Amino acid sequence: MQELWPDQKIPHPLRQLQTVMKTVSDPRHKARIKKVQSLFAYSFKDTSHSDIKEIVDKLPQIDAEISAAAPEWPLSKINKIDVAILRVATFELLFSSDLPPKVAIDEAVEIAKTYGGESSPSFVNGVLGSILKTSFAKGQVS
Repeated sequence: MQELWPDQKIPHPLRQLQTVMKTVSDPRHKARIKKVQSLFAYSFKDTSHSDIKEIVDKLPQIDAEISAAAPEWPLSKINKIDVAILRVATFELLFSSDLPPKVAIDEAVEIAKTYGGESSPSFVNGVLGSILKTSFAKGQVS
């Protein structure tokens, strides 16, 4: 049974969120951050770590999706950390069938809040939302 606030007859929505939200110490969250850091480093020096090999192998397709979702922003003009975040999340959206799309987008936005610039979270959210919408239309994501 969900916890009720003293003067309410229904569960408080924030209490529901608190039970579902991840923590900073969540191993999956830490793994995503490590992948973003590795892809960020990869953007400066073309050496790949084993934890991002599967992402690097699909970079042409991932980058094409990002470019299509943000045509007014060429990849070379986007902050490198934002590109790394978008690449990890796009990979998760398109190639990780066991991960709900909402989780991939939420995680990317949270990482953008921590590591990106002031406008990074809304930019990342918009680009990934566009990729998700396009992928649904193509039948790539269910």
